[in-house]
Amino acid sequence: MAENDPILTTRQGHPVRDNQSLRSVGERGPATLENYQFIEKITHFDRERIPERVVHARGTGAHGWFESYGRIGDEPASRYTRAKVLTEAGKRTPVFVRFSTVIGGKDSPETARDPRGFAVKLYTEEGNWDLVGNNLKIFFIRDAVKFPDMIHAFKPDPVTNRQEPWRMFDFVQHHPEALHMITWVFSPWGIPATYREMEGSGVNTYKLVNDEGVAHLVKFHWVPKQGVRNLTQDEASAIQAKDVGHATRDLYEAIERGLHPEWEFAVQIMSDDEHPELDFDPLDDTKRWPEDRFPLLPVGRMVLDRNPSNVFAETEQAAFGTGVLVDGIDFSDDKMLQGRTLSYSDTQRYRVGPNYLQLPVNAPKVPARTNQRDGQMAFFVDTGGENPHVNYEPSSMRGLSEAPRPRAEYRQAVEGRLGRYQTSRTAADYAQAGVRYRSFDDRERDDLIANLSDAFRQCPKPIALRMIWHFWHCDEDYGRRLAEGTGIDLQEALALPPLPGKPAPGADRPRPTFTDGSEEQDPAKVAAAE
Repeated sequence: MAENDPILTTRQGHPVRDNQSLRSVGERGPATLENYQFIEKITHFDRERIPERVVHARGTGAHGWFESYGRIGDEPASRYTRAKVLTEAGKRTPVFVRFSTVIGGKDSPETARDPRGFAVKLYTEEGNWDLVGNNLKIFFIRDAVKFPDMIHAFKPDPVTNRQEPWRMFDFVQHHPEALHMITWVFSPWGIPATYREMEGSGVNTYKLVNDEGVAHLVKFHWVPKQGVRNLTQDEASAIQAKDVGHATRDLYEAIERGLHPEWEFAVQIMSDDEHPELDFDPLDDTKRWPEDRFPLLPVGRMVLDRNPSNVFAETEQAAFGTGVLVDGIDFSDDKMLQGRTLSYSDTQRYRVGPNYLQLPVNAPKVPARTNQRDGQMAFFVDTGGENPHVNYEPSSMRGLSEAPRPRAEYRQAVEGRLGRYQTSRTAADYAQAGVRYRSFDDRERDDLIANLSDAFRQCPKPIALRMIWHFWHCDEDYGRRLAEGTGIDLQEALALPPLPGKPAPGADRPRPTFTDGSEEQDPAKVAAAE
């Protein structure tokens, strides 16, 4: 940076000296509430659009039910969690699910190359549980302080009002952790054929807590019984020429015909510790947990069998939040999850109103008794306990009382120095993207190369060079084919120096390449080859 270049500040005019990381206790967190810079940034971002959602504006939804198997894999679910929605076999819980695209506006085409939102509201007997995720199992960034920057880069240019590839890749070139997600999104997996034929994932790492207060790290997944089907760019363009809302139509018509889509709910489980044996942090949402080491364990199934009676009242006003958890399901220190938990509910209070939880689609099926009052658009006032004069706690005059505490509370040990940190485990930023490239079949790989090459040709040459440099370090064939497709000299790209502070693993030597098509690479195999 030159001496007189303008510097980034907060809205109070304070210089921003670190715009890459939340303040957290140690490298792995948790994040802390006094993150003023982040809170100012994310709460303003939540209010950037009125009244359309800033992200996930284009969407459709359906009602249905979830049925627990009462087991996690071959073991009783109670070994891992005390959440009744998962532990009681055969229990059916009402659900509302909203599917969406992320970047486009409310009337944008559903053939867009974009992650798909997969948000599930479970109306459990212990209150609502919102599992808010995407169709892909990872994300672009791992620190919530970067979320507004990422969305701004992916949204239309504020001058031309067009989505420009150079803006996206100008951002991505500085964040190697995004290479994995870019590899997914620019393949056919970036355009699901229909909502019924796509996977779902909670993306972030959560925790399951059992009756003894013992926690396990967990990832949540939805596996479609209809199978997975995706579109190449040519197939998507042909559909878009005739129908910009094909996925909404498909879901609505399938349910009306009695073809009720179904997903199996599965989890991956890991002990609640740092796992130094892995080349990535299990709290890093830009990484997949290897399924050969952490298999998907069936937990239950979900069926969608009823369309909304009114799109606005239900689908558009449906409001989800990652902080809406039931007892037995808890937060991890995943920095994206902690940032989302503030942002999502804050967005709903702004977009729909402070009393959004009084709307039928958002209200729990069990009674809600609070001492919260009034506010904009309240259509009833919660009188709380037996005595309507008492709207506070504690009281000896028949007001509300605290619920009994669990037999054993989960109490996470936290120790570390408060500061701004990036993860020190970055080798997988390149490795997992390379694994994904090699696992694609020829059709998927050809479409990926064509889509990225087309985007890079629309970028300034320095951005295209850096992106090819990145992808060559993920996989040599990946980078070589992108250079050929973009019309760029590969050697010119490889002559670039590593990014300051973010060198690619083995940037000074060829990396091993495996083409066995396995889902994940065995770290021992990588170590032996190197």
